Amino acid sequence: MAVGEIIGINISERRGTQKKEIPEVDLVKGFGLENDAHGGNWHRQVSLLSFEKITEFNERGARVGNGAFGENIIVSGIDLRLLPVGSQIRIGEAALVVTQIGKECHKHCQIYARVGDCIMPREGIFAVVVEAGHIKKGDRLEVV
Repeated sequence: MAVGEIIGINISERRGTQKKEIPEVDLVKGFGLENDAHGGNWHRQVSLLSFEKITEFNERGARVGNGAFGENIIVSGIDLRLLPVGSQIRIGEAALVVTQIGKECHKHCQIYARVGDCIMPREGIFAVVVEAGHIKKGDRLEVV
């Protein structure tokens, strides 16, 4: 079983806007993060990105902060990209199921325009919430 830690939680009030960091949030079954514009009845309710991948990207001169890639949850200690679709993730009482690895970038984001690269299309993963629960920064995340 792989174990990691939540380093950051981010939501946006409207699609197309920068996500802002929050200390805690409720994961809503069948929706995603409470009050997140990307929540809803679809296969990409929650986006996750590895802290280590963000750090590597910043070491190449990117200088981006938490939420810059549109990620909801930043996790340290697990290379999320290696999790197969169908993997179950537990955070306290909450449970997620991985539905997609990476995503196609239809139009390049501001990060890509500035740096010439973006890690979310190849490093980000997406999940649906199958059991509700409250999560906060510093919580333990387990792949079961």
